[in-house]
Amino acid sequence: MKKLILIIVCLISLVCKGQTSDLINSTNNSQVKGDEKLALLMVHFGTTYDNTRALTIDAINSKVKQIFKNADVFEAYTSRIVIKRLKERGIIKQTPIEVLLRLKSEGYTRVIVQGTHIINGIEHELLQKEVEQVRPFFDDIRLGNPLLNNLTDSKRIIDILTQRHTANEKKREHVVFVGHGTTSPSTAIYSQIDYMLKANGYTNYHVGTIEGYPTYNTVLKQLKESKAKSVLLVPFMFVAGDHATNDISVDWKNSLEEENIHVLLKIEGLGQIPEIQDIIIEHIRETMK
Repeated sequence: MKKLILIIVCLISLVCKGQTSDLINSTNNSQVKGDEKLALLMVHFGTTYDNTRALTIDAINSKVKQIFKNADVFEAYTSRIVIKRLKERGIIKQTPIEVLLRLKSEGYTRVIVQGTHIINGIEHELLQKEVEQVRPFFDDIRLGNPLLNNLTDSKRIIDILTQRHTANEKKREHVVFVGHGTTSPSTAIYSQIDYMLKANGYTNYHVGTIEGYPTYNTVLKQLKESKAKSVLLVPFMFVAGDHATNDISVDWKNSLEEENIHVLLKIEGLGQIPEIQDIIIEHIRETMK
């Protein structure tokens, strides 16, 4: 089925080559004409955990619907594994390319695609490719930026998280934000956040990743050098799903406790924090302009 969809996309792309509309450079998406249909597609990595999905993905989808009343809001998941596991439970989620093709068939002419990915990593890169595949189908299709797109985003994240999760440095209390990480160069953003935290005086705050850099050992070395007594582990992920439940709450926690460090957990996804939801909302507005 996937191969058939891609073949159709490629054939139509060849036919339509050179016919992409200039609307993306000449119009304001916030002004929708009467004969145009505007869709706002929210794209998430996805999760099989119902509780965190309700607090994060469903919450941001609902907020978007309330704010952008001139658009019809849809959602898609990028994780094929999550989609498959949910389907086995009778919960149907579609990939971005499937939803975009459906929007075309339903007569939508303009589309805003906004992901809730933390960085411009592999998932966001794949989303960019899918948007480009269907570009000839629409008069105007635009892709918004991930959560951490520039220094302003990073500074805001630091302000939000340090106010939300406090630690007394004199008592040797530390906070560790644990991200997913990636093998692409964009994993450097995690190091940037860690550096910015310390540059702003938050020397007892650290950032680590499960599948990228900084690693667990990077963080552990910093904690040992600071003679940390207690550590609060916090997911640096949009949803608090499988990685938060297993890697953070079990693997990282147990490993730190073996180092005689007292461990506390604050298992919540970034997506359930209203101020972080607002950053994504602002990215949508920026894309519409």
